[in-house]
Amino acid sequence: MQYGSIVGIEKPVSRIGQGTVMLGPDREEEGFALLDAVFEGGVNLYDSSHIYGGGESERVFGRWVAARGIRDRVVLLTKGAHHDASGPRVRPECITGDLTGSLERLGFDFIDLYVLHRDDPTVPVGPIVEVLNEHHKAGRIGAFGGSNWTHDRIREANEYAAEHRLTPFAVSSPHFSLAEMVEPPWPNCVSIAGPRHEEAREWYAAAHTTLVPWSSLAGGFLSGRYTRESLEGAAEDDRAAANAKRCYGSEDNCRRLERLTETAAERGISVAQAAIAYVLSQPLSMFPLTAAWTPEEAHANAAAGEIRFSPAEVAWLDLQAETR
Repeated sequence: MQYGSIVGIEKPVSRIGQGTVMLGPDREEEGFALLDAVFEGGVNLYDSSHIYGGGESERVFGRWVAARGIRDRVVLLTKGAHHDASGPRVRPECITGDLTGSLERLGFDFIDLYVLHRDDPTVPVGPIVEVLNEHHKAGRIGAFGGSNWTHDRIREANEYAAEHRLTPFAVSSPHFSLAEMVEPPWPNCVSIAGPRHEEAREWYAAAHTTLVPWSSLAGGFLSGRYTRESLEGAAEDDRAAANAKRCYGSEDNCRRLERLTETAAERGISVAQAAIAYVLSQPLSMFPLTAAWTPEEAHANAAAGEIRFSPAEVAWLDLQAETR
């Protein structure tokens, strides 16, 4: 496993992260076995949220960390301020309430990387930056950032922080993968994949902002489970295939998938490993989040952390060149 650094976090951070949405009290033994396999593979970055499993995912993760005695060795990213039935909740009081609840469920006294799960562009960035700095100064959070925030809002927040001598957002967590998003899997999610979002990627590169992208496998489209033909012939009740086709099933993405499959076969790796390697091969500070559900998947994802593609291979995979 390769490691990098994130401003505001003193520990080395694995270049691949593991999600925890699959954790629950009804399958705690299996969850512990999965987390053990992930950790043994060198992954120390874990992604959770106030809303995952109604908070139960955080409780299970906290119990695993306590049982293994490894709080000083793991880097936890957890998220708050997700909307609910009443609407957006990106307000100082909601941020504080969600953060407090997460700390209690986890049994932690601080969170390494706290990320706002959504944005509400109608809310000025000033109060948001102020409340995050309050918690940072109090030692409740280390670094912080935004998930599904546009680069313009991240820039606005960091300009406010600079003007007021405050700590800025350290990370952004949008979608990024080889597949360009055709239709959002849910409302208000932000992607920086594909030609349409080149400006966002250029800004992140110039600003040296760390990216912790979600869905490197494009909702399963790049997992190796699908081909152009299998998606076209998928049964109507195959919800996973239907969502992969709806969100990523364009002609260009099918061509990208075919090139990725060819490259994976040549390298002797899986399509999923190649998809993760593509993200890690970008000229950006990337820490892609993955979601292994079995120890076998965890080991395969960890192995992908050692694979890189050349700039020529990256361009060919992304249809920007016809040769490599």
